[in-house]
Amino acid sequence: MADVPGVRPPEIAEVLRASDRLTFIYVEHCVVNRDANAITATDARGTVHIPAATLGSLLLGPGTTVTHAAMSLLAESRSTCVWVGEQGVRYYCHGATLARSTKLLEAQARAVSTKRSRMKVARAMYAMRFPGEDTSGLTMQQLLGKEGTRVRRAYAREAQRTGVDWRGRSYKVTDFDDADAVNQALSAVNTSLYGVVHSVIVSLGCSPGLGFVHTGNDRSFVYDIADLYKVDLTIPLAFELAAAEHPDIGTAARRAVRDQMRSGRFMERCVRDIRQLLLPDAEPVVTEFEDDLAADTGALWAGGAGRVASGRNYGAVSVVDEIDP
Repeated sequence: MADVPGVRPPEIAEVLRASDRLTFIYVEHCVVNRDANAITATDARGTVHIPAATLGSLLLGPGTTVTHAAMSLLAESRSTCVWVGEQGVRYYCHGATLARSTKLLEAQARAVSTKRSRMKVARAMYAMRFPGEDTSGLTMQQLLGKEGTRVRRAYAREAQRTGVDWRGRSYKVTDFDDADAVNQALSAVNTSLYGVVHSVIVSLGCSPGLGFVHTGNDRSFVYDIADLYKVDLTIPLAFELAAAEHPDIGTAARRAVRDQMRSGRFMERCVRDIRQLLLPDAEPVVTEFEDDLAADTGALWAGGAGRVASGRNYGAVSVVDEIDP
């Protein structure tokens, strides 16, 4: 076979596990290209080389141009590429996920597929919001009512703390300006929160659309996870922004969310919470990628026989004899 021109793509054994990679690198106003098996970022100050195999996620901010060669290397290295807004606050789209295993995705699909398992995850989500309280015997209607009361009290508490006039949540999706300052701030900070949570979900290989409380939307799971953090994160920020009377509340809101997430290590917390919800019995370390290198070809499902090895011809072999241990 003739040699293929260009740099040889990295072998799967050369690609580092997720636990050994950089979490993410954010770039903006530069040209992203490829030099051998490194990603380069070039602007007026010069060029920076980033080994692709050590990169978990590359966040492409405003003013970024990326070449075909760079995207090919990112895909070969199983590095996630996400197109984002300034400092990673807004999510626009993403490339291939880092997750080679479908462990989390399968756990999510199983849990959402029956009323009993779906209810179990939903109750776990509400238990995170009500620490120390027993939510195991509550119905969904009771949980929704309890959550509504919690959010309403949070609005009233923040209004009193900041001195902002609060007359209830009111907004139009198609008209951001048709709302008072605090409702504009709430819309802006929540949109930013959704973007970051969406980025985390797709980076883990989960489905943004398979929600447990929310349903019927391609971002149902995004809304489920984001709702875990609003009372502690976005609602206080929104009222503080409204009290400060920023002339451009949308921009101020995005920057405030960015700064809060940086200081609070939000992405680590989000990953940990998603894993705990979908794999509650797993070890409290990031293990979902640990067997990915060995699972290059995946497996086949053989009905009652379970999982069997792929890459085999079962025409003359008993499938039962080939079940994975």
